[in-house]
Amino acid sequence: MALKDTNGKPLNGGRLVAALDVGTSKVACLIGRVDDHGGLVVKGMGHRVSRGVRGGVILDMDQASSAICAALDQAEQVAGQTIEDVIVNLSAGSPRSYILDATVPLNGSGVQQSHIDLALGKVSERIDLGKKTLVHIFPACYSLDGTLGVNEPLGMFGENLSVTLHAVVASSGPLRNLETCIQRAHLEVSRVVLSPYASGLATLVEDEKELGAACIDMGGGTTTLSLFVRGRMVHAEVLPMGGDEITQSIAAGLLTPINQAERLKILNGCAFYTKSDEAEFIEIPKLGNAEEGERTLIPRSVLTRAIEPHMQNLFGTIARRFKACGFEGSKANRVVLTGGASQLTGVRAYAENVLGKEVRLGRPIDVNGLPEAARAASFATLVGLLKYVIQAPLEVGEARIPRFSQTGEVGKWSRLSHWLRENF
Repeated sequence: MALKDTNGKPLNGGRLVAALDVGTSKVACLIGRVDDHGGLVVKGMGHRVSRGVRGGVILDMDQASSAICAALDQAEQVAGQTIEDVIVNLSAGSPRSYILDATVPLNGSGVQQSHIDLALGKVSERIDLGKKTLVHIFPACYSLDGTLGVNEPLGMFGENLSVTLHAVVASSGPLRNLETCIQRAHLEVSRVVLSPYASGLATLVEDEKELGAACIDMGGGTTTLSLFVRGRMVHAEVLPMGGDEITQSIAAGLLTPINQAERLKILNGCAFYTKSDEAEFIEIPKLGNAEEGERTLIPRSVLTRAIEPHMQNLFGTIARRFKACGFEGSKANRVVLTGGASQLTGVRAYAENVLGKEVRLGRPIDVNGLPEAARAASFATLVGLLKYVIQAPLEVGEARIPRFSQTGEVGKWSRLSHWLRENF
C-alpha cells in the first residue's frame, strides 16, 4: 500500500515521518523515512522514562515536556535529522466508539462519489460533540441492497447504498493538554491516533484483521482494547488499569521499594498462584533499609497472591466489555496480547481461561529497519503510529462531510453491540 500523509495524499520519497508515544512508563520516539518505492524505513529511535504522565493524562507539563525533549533528541541524533512534527498517541479523555449508519437510494445507477458524500452528509447530521473531539471517523463497511462486505462500492450497481461509519470521540481537555505539552517541546502534532488503534496495527496480521480479532495492550497506566473485522477497526476503548497497579500492590504488600517490586514482578511473578509457589522462596530487600542491605526470604506464593487479584479484575472487566460490545460467538475467538505488562509469566494462559478465546502474545511486525529494542511488546503503540501511515484506511475528513463540525454534544447514535453481533 502506498504511503499517505495525514490528509490522505501520497508521501514523496525522502520525507521524514515521526511517531511519539507518550505513556505512563516511558516516552518514545521513532523517525522513519519514505524510500523511493513508497516504503518506510526506520532511521532513528529514542526513549526515556516518563515523567508527569499517568494513564495517558498529562499531570505535570514541565516534566512531561522534558521527557519528550529527551526522547526526541536521542531519536534525532541517531537519525541525523531534525523533525518538526509528530504523529502522537492518545489514551486519555475517556475515548468512546460509536457506529453510525446511513442509506441513500441509487435507483439502479452505479455508485458515484456523490452518493457516498450524500450518505456521509446524512451521518454528519447526527454528529454533535459538545466538549468532545472527534479522534477518528472512517467507514467500517459498505453494503449494497443489504449485501455486506463491500470494500469499494464506486462503480457498482444496486438500488440502495448503505454506509456504516465508526467514530471515536474523546474529551477535548486532555487532548489539548497533550498537544500543548508537545508544542512546548517545539514540535507540532500532525495527527492524533488512538493508542488501541496503533497497537492493533502494529501486532495483528492481515488475516486476523480481516477475519476478526481483538488486541489487548497491557501498558503501565492503562489497558487498551481494539476490535478489528474486515480489515478495519470497529471498536476501541481504554481501561484505567495497568501494570503499575500491580507493582504498587507488590511494593505495599511486601514493604519493598517500588523499583524492587517491579523487578520481582518481572523475574519472579506469575499471573496466577499455584501450590508449588509455597515451596519456592525468593529474597527481597526491605523498604527503607537500602544502606543496611537488609533482606528477607518470602514464599513465592506471597508474590503471586498479590498479583492474581489484579489479573482477575482486569480480565474479568475485559470479558464483560467484550460481551457488552458484541465480541462473542464462534467467529470472535482470536485475541492478541501485547504491551509491557503482557510479558508477565502465565498471562496468556490466564487470559485464555477467563476470556474463553484463543490468545497469542504479539509484538510489532513488518517495519523495515526497526531496532531490536523496538521489537518488544512494550513498543507496540509506538510502532503502530508509524504503521498508521502505511496501513490505516483513509479516514473521512471535514471536506468529505458537509456541515461537519468537531464541536457539539454527543447525540444518540446506534449501538455498537448490535452491529458487531451481526458481523462476528
